[in-house]
Amino acid sequence: MEMIEKGLLEEMGLELNLKPWATDGGAHFWEVPKTAFRSVYDDQPNAHKKFMEKLDACIRNHDKEIEKMCNFHHQGFVDAITELLKVRTDAEKLKVQVTDTNRRFQDAGKEVIVQTEDIIRCRIQQRNITTVVEKLQLCLPVLEMYSKLKEQMSAKRYYSALKTMEQLENVYFPRVSQYRFCQLMIENLPKLREDIKEISMSDLKDFLESIRKHSDKIGETAMKQAQQQKLFSVILQKQNNVKFGKTVYINDRIPEERNEIVLKPVFEEEDENEEEVLTVQDLVDFSPVYQCLHIYSVLGDEETFENYYRKQRKKQARLVLQPQSNMHETVDGYRRYFTQIVGFFVVEDHILHVTQGLVTRAYTDELWNMALSKIIAVLRAHSSYCTDPDLVLELKNLIVIFADTLQGYGFPVNRLFDLLFEIRDQYNETLLKKWAGVFRDIFEEDNYSPIPIVNEEEYKTVISKFPFQDPDLEKQSFPKKLPMSQSVPHIYIQVKEFIYASLKFSESLHRSSTEIDDMLRKSTNLLLTRTLSSCLLNLIKKPHIGLTELVQIIINTTHLEQACKYLEDFITNITNISQETVHTTRLYGLSTFKDARHAAEGEIYTKLNQKIDEFVQLADYDWTMSEPDGRASGYLMDLINFLRSIFQVFTHLPGKVAQTACMSACQHLSTSLMQMLLDSELKQISMGAVQQFNLDVIQCELFANSEPVPGFQGDTLQLAFIDLRQLLDLFMVWDWSTYLADYGQPASKYLRVNPNTALTLLEKVHRGIKDTSKKNNIFAQFRKNDRDKQKLIETVVKQLRSLVNGMSQHT
Repeated sequence: MEMIEKGLLEEMGLELNLKPWATDGGAHFWEVPKTAFRSVYDDQPNAHKKFMEKLDACIRNHDKEIEKMCNFHHQGFVDAITELLKVRTDAEKLKVQVTDTNRRFQDAGKEVIVQTEDIIRCRIQQRNITTVVEKLQLCLPVLEMYSKLKEQMSAKRYYSALKTMEQLENVYFPRVSQYRFCQLMIENLPKLREDIKEISMSDLKDFLESIRKHSDKIGETAMKQAQQQKLFSVILQKQNNVKFGKTVYINDRIPEERNEIVLKPVFEEEDENEEEVLTVQDLVDFSPVYQCLHIYSVLGDEETFENYYRKQRKKQARLVLQPQSNMHETVDGYRRYFTQIVGFFVVEDHILHVTQGLVTRAYTDELWNMALSKIIAVLRAHSSYCTDPDLVLELKNLIVIFADTLQGYGFPVNRLFDLLFEIRDQYNETLLKKWAGVFRDIFEEDNYSPIPIVNEEEYKTVISKFPFQDPDLEKQSFPKKLPMSQSVPHIYIQVKEFIYASLKFSESLHRSSTEIDDMLRKSTNLLLTRTLSSCLLNLIKKPHIGLTELVQIIINTTHLEQACKYLEDFITNITNISQETVHTTRLYGLSTFKDARHAAEGEIYTKLNQKIDEFVQLADYDWTMSEPDGRASGYLMDLINFLRSIFQVFTHLPGKVAQTACMSACQHLSTSLMQMLLDSELKQISMGAVQQFNLDVIQCELFANSEPVPGFQGDTLQLAFIDLRQLLDLFMVWDWSTYLADYGQPASKYLRVNPNTALTLLEKVHRGIKDTSKKNNIFAQFRKNDRDKQKLIETVVKQLRSLVNGMSQHT
């Protein structure tokens, strides 16, 4: 586009649609398109020349107009120049003044410029400070929270630190995420979480190790509290019984001291009144568990924590349930075992109630059932080694407190009380063994003689120990003797002590009085029928126990048998269960002491016969003597005197026993004498020896006829020697014809003489007569008599042999 004056274009004959471009001193210029100039050259021939001519003409016209205008304004221009010349001097002055003013202004403005620059700089700084403050105000909460996070980490407040991390991530970091320090913080948070996780897990491990070490103290405290609660309940019940007039124990020694056998503390305490009651929270800091649980919950890994905790606790449970090999040797071993288990489950119960889901009731029940099976197996195995009843009793008390403690925490303990019934049987066995030794000691120390009583005080002392009643003896003056020996009151006291000891175990088993009564009676029956009976039988069989001691033993068993009813009353007073109750077990003392008495009676018969044998062995007959001595043999007289003294002792025995012993002794003596005559080693007997033997038998008959033991009817005792008498009479009167003629007849004079026995003795006498005849063959008159007698004897021998053979064939 070109710029050209419009009038010039019109003069050149160009009619164009022109747009104004600019103005200059009143002249208007228009925008001419380039196509317009192109048309000037292209439309007509010589158009360029014509255009140039017109353009020159136009320029001349404009020059004339310019000249006219300059002429018109020339005077004004001259005037203006003149005016300018006039003001030139003033202008120079003004210039000087302005220059001076400018200089002064410049000098004065330098300080202003400096101050202005300072102000500008300050405002820039102020603006920057404002910007910084705004940014810092935005960042400061983040930094404060992060600083708080560091403080919480340092203070080991990890749960709070995790909550702070959540706030940083959700609230604060988005505001300043464009800053590099924020990115560093964001990158550091996962590491901090892992650190917290590891630290909390380490704290948990320390906690688990701590409670493993302190579980016995926790359990001991819990068992003490359970025991104190039980003592308080028992005391309260006792006060109520006193208030309402109830008496649990009536007998002389039971009320206070015997009640303490159950209430005796299992755990000794220094000062019950001053000791502060501790809880499991006082003994254990559970914060590591809570903190670790919360941390893992916040981290979304709660299941991992629960599995780890339960796995570790199960391992600890197995360790706790593993007993020491020598646990059964002392009660401390059992106590430590129980306290550790109680401590373990007290902790688990606390965790169950103060945390949500870490452990569940199903988990604790499963753990308890597993532990209970192991505990029962361990106690069953180790208690079997216990031979001391006191240790078994302490074990029972520990089990009761153990069961009561865990029952208070909601754990089922019925199987433990079932186990106690097994241990009760073992306890009874140990008691029986212990009392067997006690009874043996009593029997060893007994002098087996009636108890001498010097005065009333001694009499009351014995009566207070043993329920003896004898109106006739009470009427006698002092000194006097009680029929039993010292062992009787001692045994009676020890039986009562056994009942006390058995009662110790029966208490606190949560059983009814009827069941306790049945337990006491059964254990007492075992003591009487097995232990005491065995001790009595062993005592009776001992070689050093003589006839006097056996007599005293029979008297003792009689009084002990009579005392059994007082033992039943004693048990009744303890349990308040009447003996008339249908299911009440009776004491078997009657049969026990009766059996012992029968054994003693049999031993008396045996020993008496042995003593008779000893005397008989002293017999020194001269079976070849021609004439008797005219008096009984010395051994036989000593034997009879011995029997008389023994039967005097038997006066304290029941009449039947003394009579049986006397009859047995006479029969045994008769049999021994008969065997002496029929001894196969004795080949011949002279008539003088037969006559001497007859004198001895006569003394035996006189002894039997003297009634050494009262109560025999007629000549019953003499019948013990009837076989000997008839046999000797047959030889003394030589009445063989009557014997052979009346043999087999009920009214025979020699009914008790056996043909075989008569034949044996006759043959020995025959040989004796032959031997005597040989010695006396110097006297002719004797030879004929002897020959006649020998012929008679030979005839009788033949007849007896025929009779014996006939009997054999008949048989």
